[in-house]
Amino acid sequence: MNDRFRISKQWMLRITELGLSLDLLQRKAGLPELFFQQDKIYATTAELFSLWKAIAENCNDVAFGLKLGAETPLERHHPMAIAAVCSSCLRDALQRIARYKRLVCPEEIRLEVKGDEAIMDIYYSEASEPQPHIMTDTAFSWMARVARHGSDGHIRPLRIELTRGPEQRVLLEGHFGCEITFNAPRNALVFRTRDLDFPFYTHNEELLAVIGPQLDIELQEHDHNAKVGHNVKQVLKRTLAGRRPTLQSLAKELAMSTRTLQRRLTDEGITFQQLVEETRRELARSYLQHSTIELNETAYLLGYEDTNSFYRAFNGWEGMSPGEWRELQRSAASGAVYRQ
Repeated sequence: MNDRFRISKQWMLRITELGLSLDLLQRKAGLPELFFQQDKIYATTAELFSLWKAIAENCNDVAFGLKLGAETPLERHHPMAIAAVCSSCLRDALQRIARYKRLVCPEEIRLEVKGDEAIMDIYYSEASEPQPHIMTDTAFSWMARVARHGSDGHIRPLRIELTRGPEQRVLLEGHFGCEITFNAPRNALVFRTRDLDFPFYTHNEELLAVIGPQLDIELQEHDHNAKVGHNVKQVLKRTLAGRRPTLQSLAKELAMSTRTLQRRLTDEGITFQQLVEETRRELARSYLQHSTIELNETAYLLGYEDTNSFYRAFNGWEGMSPGEWRELQRSAASGAVYRQ
């Protein structure tokens, strides 16, 4: 999967309406200058998580995520959200959300039916750290609202599972109106299985016939562009060792002209150097988890000219040296205990 997606301007507008400065968030999240001034704003999973952390730290409201998910007017949403509410039932809505969600966020919506329970969770394939709690609040609040709105109040969550502690139990149970299980192994929104096929009063086949085809076109374009970034990273992983990658060499490996590859990457909102850095970071984390690979060997395998260059880059990614990171992973692996 390509870790590069477009941020909705409607979402940014809602953030500012709730009193947060985009300039402040850009600085606090460590995002590039003029990040929000681009015509098309793209971000990685890591940048998205940093942005949400900055929102949580500066909103001065523990219910901010819940409000954001529950109060945003439907007509201000991405067409994906409108399609969800216009679906025939909750099952249909969740399937549409799962299909189109990657147009606006690098997450996978997963639904598992076990007996009387329909369990929905969210998975970030490119995440290197847990999802910020405020993101979970917003996503679950919004999905619960879609279910409630479409069914005219008949469908409400059966239970919510959260990895965090119970410090906000009263707030969360009051908002969702259901049992909350804290210190769970995952974040999950649980509905009754029978509610999956409860008819939506908001079902609108005519509107779906207009929105659906356009979303499918956008999805095809998104997947087409994502494939280029994915293929570039796959080639980089094969060819980085002992050499400095160039756009020209990668274009040759992909059997396309340098100009075509550059254009495709530009359309996707990513640069060749960003892909190189993303690939190096992924490989570095993988190599360092194998104790048999020395640090100087890791630098060579990542295509760095010297070990110091690798050390500087790694410290920029993780905020610590490669050796410190490796020891931290060893300690975590040896002392990991599941806490009830």
